[in-house]
Amino acid sequence: MKERLRIEALSGYHDRGEFASGSEAPDRYFREQVSQDVQRRITTCFVAVGLKSDRVVGYYTLSSASVALADVAPDVAKKLPRYPVVPAASMGRLAVAESYRGQGIGGVLVCDALVRVARTGLGVFAMLADVPDESAQLFYEHYGFRLLADGGRRMCLPIARGLRPSG
Repeated sequence: MKERLRIEALSGYHDRGEFASGSEAPDRYFREQVSQDVQRRITTCFVAVGLKSDRVVGYYTLSSASVALADVAPDVAKKLPRYPVVPAASMGRLAVAESYRGQGIGGVLVCDALVRVARTGLGVFAMLADVPDESAQLFYEHYGFRLLADGGRRMCLPIARGLRPSG
């Protein structure tokens, strides 16, 4: 890693205008929309900031969610109560600045999100992640996430399992 980081809740102090992940949708969301979603309590946003540069090098969002028990892998679902849905947390967005890619920051952000969710004291069975493409799917699979059976692009990692990088 080029620079040591701190991860903290997004605030007005953070300069969002310079953030560039190389993908228009997450960059535009971070620059133009996330603060409104935070104010409306739709999501929370956490940023990785360089200790020396004070520059935002990555971010993720968390919100509450639920997942249909029928969409969870059968080997996991059989260990759960037979409720139609179970509580989850959703990592709706995750992005790392293009100039910081390949340094493990995405993995650090996933770990931070899991720890935050596990520490909330709320009943949260799993972390969900929206995966826009195959590259994102491979990234999350590395940390043990599995596609839900609903046929969409959403993945799930039971919190009790924690992170188990493959390979």
